[in-house]
Amino acid sequence: MLSFRLRLSDTHSSGWRWDTDRWVLGESWIRPAYATVLNADLELGHGSSACVVVREDRDGEADYTSLLVRPGQIQVSAGVFGTAPLYLVSVAEDLYGSWDLTDLRPHLRPDRLTPRAVARTLSRRHRYSADTLFEGVYRLTERATATFTTTGLTIHYPEPAQHVLEPRALRAGVEPVGTFDALLTEVVAEWRPAASCVGVEVSGGADSSNVALSTAAADFGSVLTFGLLMGGRIGRLQQARRRELVERLGLRDTSVPAMQHPPFVPGGVRERRVPHDPAGAFYQEAFDVVRQQVATRGCEVVFTGGGGDEVNAHHSRTHAVLPAAAPVPWLGEKAIEALDQVDENLAPISVLPVPTLMAFGLHNPAYLKLGIWPVAPLVHPRMVRFMEQLPHELKQGKAMFRNRLRRAGLPESVAAPTESENFLAVMESGLRSYGLPLLDDMLRESLLVELGYVDPVALARAREHAERAPAVPDLLCDTLALEVGLRSLA
Repeated sequence: MLSFRLRLSDTHSSGWRWDTDRWVLGESWIRPAYATVLNADLELGHGSSACVVVREDRDGEADYTSLLVRPGQIQVSAGVFGTAPLYLVSVAEDLYGSWDLTDLRPHLRPDRLTPRAVARTLSRRHRYSADTLFEGVYRLTERATATFTTTGLTIHYPEPAQHVLEPRALRAGVEPVGTFDALLTEVVAEWRPAASCVGVEVSGGADSSNVALSTAAADFGSVLTFGLLMGGRIGRLQQARRRELVERLGLRDTSVPAMQHPPFVPGGVRERRVPHDPAGAFYQEAFDVVRQQVATRGCEVVFTGGGGDEVNAHHSRTHAVLPAAAPVPWLGEKAIEALDQVDENLAPISVLPVPTLMAFGLHNPAYLKLGIWPVAPLVHPRMVRFMEQLPHELKQGKAMFRNRLRRAGLPESVAAPTESENFLAVMESGLRSYGLPLLDDMLRESLLVELGYVDPVALARAREHAERAPAVPDLLCDTLALEVGLRSLA
């Protein structure tokens, strides 16, 4: 939620002053992220000490990032929500940080990568860690603290978060759907004093539909809905579900045809080689259009259904087993060697579900660039704890979520659709129409091949097979997205 350049020699001086959009002192500066629902304060301490805190401006528990400057020491800490990432890199006596990875572009070396981070990306063995793709660049994970002195930069992970380890039996008379309804609406309503116009990402699924129900009930000045529409039969069913929801709630809806904005589409961020996070979301092109619509209509906050799958899943600390990752036949020797390290340097158990935190890092910075603050109420810590205690039968198949939709008067086609939306057709379209030509370019010249992370012979075989196969392997999207992203930063 902030970006900065801090020089250790400046930490011995006082006199921070505000200049346009940042605090400055000597060669150092601190710039809070711009969003109307964020507050930023700089408090002076004894001598040259100063503390900057950027936090959400709302009732209840808030997300924050804090920056403490003492003589000869800089300390950065993150809260539990992880809404926006913070990336850090030290160069000599300077510490640079930003929630936008591209801000650090002068210090990113696409030819100096972190092998285990690349292996995680190419093999879809994603992990939550201080590691990033780039050597010497670190992510500040939730509740972690980074300390920078003359001896360098260190990241201190927190103690593992405590969780409810087993579901609990319901007390007599407890009505879980009503409790869930009240709690989710309470979490959403905490934003009412801070934002008059809010948006909701609505897919037509149970997660975002429940968030939309609570947002409509929270009495904001204006509530708008936005979302991507799939193509074909699935898209028509999805569009009907969205129409039922927004008409019943009396909301204004804006939809974007996802098939018009598939991965690598001409005019998109990747095709134009605009600098971006190489590990960014597959569907960045389509969501960029949605986000622009949210901004154009003046929304200050956008609520998402993020985390619904995670809070309804079997708890990871009971009997869950991670599915085996699909093999990637074109991995090079360096990536194969690094696969043994993918579980090293992992952040401890977090308050929010780890997949949700990782999705935040891919999805949220693009909203923040537009001055919009994204919120995922389904994974607020109070919601996480509530869901962990529920008997499994209330979470299986999202039973409680669906029952709430039925109680709201929504038809079965909305509460429990027989066919849910997915992005496979959108990915296939992007890969076949635009990805394969990029792959041809990659076979001629590639950073990943040159660095030993991709085997060019195996990749060429995959390219030949994809041309004839009924579907292009979606794993190619990871490889192409990483290659294009690295080139954009080179």
